[in-house]
Amino acid sequence: MLAAAVPAGGVQAAQDAAVRVEENVRAAPNGVLLGRLAPGGRFPVLEAQGQWRKLALEGWVWGESLEGVSRQGFDLVVSADGGENLRVEPQGRVLGRLEEGTLLHEVERDGRWVRVHRDVWIWAASLSDVDDEPGPGRDADPGPVDPARVPWRTVGASGGAVLSAPDGDTLARVRPGGQVAVLARRGNWARVRIEGWAWLPEGEGADEARPAVQADLTPDRVVAEPQAHRGAVVVWDLQFISLERAEPIRTDFYEGEPFLLARALDGGQVYVYVAVPPERMEGLETLSPLERIRVTGRIRTGAASLTGNPILDLLDLERR
Repeated sequence: MLAAAVPAGGVQAAQDAAVRVEENVRAAPNGVLLGRLAPGGRFPVLEAQGQWRKLALEGWVWGESLEGVSRQGFDLVVSADGGENLRVEPQGRVLGRLEEGTLLHEVERDGRWVRVHRDVWIWAASLSDVDDEPGPGRDADPGPVDPARVPWRTVGASGGAVLSAPDGDTLARVRPGGQVAVLARRGNWARVRIEGWAWLPEGEGADEARPAVQADLTPDRVVAEPQAHRGAVVVWDLQFISLERAEPIRTDFYEGEPFLLARALDGGQVYVYVAVPPERMEGLETLSPLERIRVTGRIRTGAASLTGNPILDLLDLERR
């Protein structure tokens, strides 16, 4: 385990937590992506904020992949194309990978290796200190499943994480032996559906269950800062152009995934892709070109790898 050195004036860690699934780390909750941690690393928890945890991330990086800077209180930046590994010790086990452009504090040097530190935020469900036991009523039977309707797969002995996208954050964990319905595939990634029961007493947490819409987040702002707003929920007025299916070259989608091609009516006339879950396809074939729609969606990415346009995951659609 790393003995993290918190910079002077920093918050002292109350406990350590182990990373139990591969997960993104960010500069702030839902903030800029800084890297991705591998399962098994243990780091001090500095702060809790809702379903996010602030970690004191520390490890060793190959010095030639770093450059000296003086920016935002940091003195190093990851300069290697594609980022660089963070290790438990020089040439040791990989703790994760840092994105190119990630700012860091230098702690010490050992030859051509540099020990670095950075406070980061991670989704709480990806840490071992988060209670993942179901609440009361966990023995309720959801009833039989008709296997003819959709292919079901049994999760292996190590369990599995369900992510918002192949490069997204963890939404849930499936226990070993749990079943998921496979809706679509993209290589070794599968879009899945889980059926089960959650303890949600009537009226309890109703306000928190509603997604917080970021009303001032326009398409042009997302394009200007594509890494800063992933996961944010927005309501945008769009002009529908066409209903498409993703080709293999569109790597931000799974092959064949349906999406709406649309244009923003404000925010710089930016083109927007709206990914449509299969169960929401009904009625969308009747949309007319240039028809105005109001879309509530969660930002999958601020810049599609092929075109640089924002991609939303559809939550709701209103014909205007």
